[in-house]
Amino acid sequence: MAGGAQDNDEEMISGINVTPLVDITLVLLIIFMVTATYIVKETINVDLPKAASGGQAVGTTLTFVLDKQGKLYVDGEESSFDKARAAVRTAVAEDKDARAIISADKSLSHGQVVELIDLVKTEGLVKFAINIEKDAAAAAAP
Repeated sequence: MAGGAQDNDEEMISGINVTPLVDITLVLLIIFMVTATYIVKETINVDLPKAASGGQAVGTTLTFVLDKQGKLYVDGEESSFDKARAAVRTAVAEDKDARAIISADKSLSHGQVVELIDLVKTEGLVKFAINIEKDAAAAAAP
């Protein structure tokens, strides 16, 4: 009987232990979740007007943002109207179907927003959208 006990100890382990793999995966997931909040890109704080409907754009897009102080940002970088004009020309030259998304703080005057729309249209970029914040209360109303 003693010989039989030794035979059992010398058998090969044929199963794969996945516990260490799961442990490592969970630790990596937790590290990723914690560090992801620090990697987030800085954004420009704009108080968008609300509307009940809105859509999404696809393809080549330029984003224009006018903040509360009237500063213009093109694709996240502070810009002047001349630099914005050059960016639109470049985008239209690269892609005829280029689009623009215009975001402006609701406290700005209508004239500043119209000036930006005019800049975009005169440089040949005719497909543009005004960025809004979807108003849940208006969308729920019949």
